Amino acid sequence: MSWGIELWDQWENIGGHTQKGIDFCERYIQFIKERSAVELDYASKLKKMVKNFHPKKREEEDYTFTWSRAFVDMLKEVYDMAGQHEVVAENLQGAVSKNMQDLVQELKTDRKKYLLDGARLQEQLKQTYMQLEKAKRKHEKAFGESDRALDNYRKADADINLSRAEVEKYRSVMNTKTQQCEESKTEYASQLQLYNNHQNEFYSQSMPQVFQSLQDLDERRICKLQESVHQCAEIERNIVPIINTCIEGIDKASVSINAKQDSKTVTDKYKSGFPIPDDLPFENLSTSQLLEQSSNSTPRITTPSNTLKNSTVTGKTKKRTGLFGLFASSKVDEQKEDFSDLPPSQRRRKLQQKIDTIKKEMVKEQSEREGIMKLKDVYASNTALGDPNALEKKIEENSLKLDELRQEMIKFEGYMLDAEGKTTRRHSGTEDSHSISTSGSGDTSHIHISNPTMPHNQHNLYQPIDGDDDGEEDDFDNFPVIGRCRALYPFDASNEGSVSFIENEEMQILEQDQGDGWTRVRKTSGIEGFAPTSYIECHYYDGD
Repeated sequence: MSWGIELWDQWENIGGHTQKGIDFCERYIQFIKERSAVELDYASKLKKMVKNFHPKKREEEDYTFTWSRAFVDMLKEVYDMAGQHEVVAENLQGAVSKNMQDLVQELKTDRKKYLLDGARLQEQLKQTYMQLEKAKRKHEKAFGESDRALDNYRKADADINLSRAEVEKYRSVMNTKTQQCEESKTEYASQLQLYNNHQNEFYSQSMPQVFQSLQDLDERRICKLQESVHQCAEIERNIVPIINTCIEGIDKASVSINAKQDSKTVTDKYKSGFPIPDDLPFENLSTSQLLEQSSNSTPRITTPSNTLKNSTVTGKTKKRTGLFGLFASSKVDEQKEDFSDLPPSQRRRKLQQKIDTIKKEMVKEQSEREGIMKLKDVYASNTALGDPNALEKKIEENSLKLDELRQEMIKFEGYMLDAEGKTTRRHSGTEDSHSISTSGSGDTSHIHISNPTMPHNQHNLYQPIDGDDDGEEDDFDNFPVIGRCRALYPFDASNEGSVSFIENEEMQILEQDQGDGWTRVRKTSGIEGFAPTSYIECHYYDGD
């Protein structure tokens, strides 16, 4: 259906309709902008809310339970969902809104052009009609004058009082007016024919083309609007899988909540490790002997109040801040380095956390060292990339850091042994001492680490037990192979009973570390001895 045929006489209405369509597009653009602003504001408020509810650094200890970790996981998923709303807003502004703005500008330009073409065609038809009207009025005037001249001539010809010359004069005027009337008639007929032809072309070709252009413009606007609405749906649909993933994450967080595990966590967190007080003995005061003994020696009786006092005073811990800081206190007790001010169980837990942290830092520093050494090898092979000597300072700093971490590890392992109340079969001696000196090349093969304190009297490590006949060591020292180990660093044995090895050397494990920092190993050459545990990476068969 064509507007040029069906709506040939509705030019004004068509112009108004196309203008309303463009106005609707501008209103739709405003809707997209406000929708984007709402999405951005919603995302911003969600993120702000997540930030407000996310645990602070001082509250991390309260988030060791499954329900608290599930809440943190939920906050993370909500944060990701807020990010998806930002994606929606960005896509609406960047794609939909921009495309619609470009479309509106294009529609306005094309509509103005088509309306000017239609106005120009209408003006041309109007000018042709005015010329027709002018020719018609001229013909009517000439016809009237010719008719009056004819009447005057007839009257003069019938009047006997007029001379022949006067009658000829009237006849000449009549002929002139008649000729003028015929000329005006011919001109009017010609102008009429011209107008009819122009009018037929106007309504059959020229204006239908303009109407068709306006119809195409309006249909293009509608199609673009359809694409825009579909694009909005696609933008929403694209984030649905991610939103569903976030919802699944929240559901998974809910499944991870475990009441039994939280109860065990509470037990591990607050268990003091002190024994339950024994029953109070009965003091028989009826005999003088008991009175005399009571007066001479006053025994120390452990009461429940004393036990509770010991469990709270000697095991004083940092005051809990409470969940979300509701029970926070400004006063915080200073804690000792070896956590000896904590109850036994809490002390072991803190020491284990400290040891795990040191191990992670050592792995990190070792990885960093390997990266620096690889980079140095690259620089050495191609000096254009960099100066290998420039890395010496970093290597030295890394070596010092590793040395400090190893000393910390040995120190806290000693604290742990003290907390566990273990006694080693080998005499551990004094605290291990490490010193690392790095040569100019920075190669790990040139790093020398001094011996940790070696157990004394290696040949008399295992003393005969009372009741043994001979206390021979042959059968006692015949250890089975319980695992394998790899040297992480080179080691030069300077004490009797220890073995030297190079970096990455493989050895067999004969006896685990008994808490003194030494592991009994056997080299591929058959030599047995002790190696510092912190220098080797162990793999036990039973663990595998």
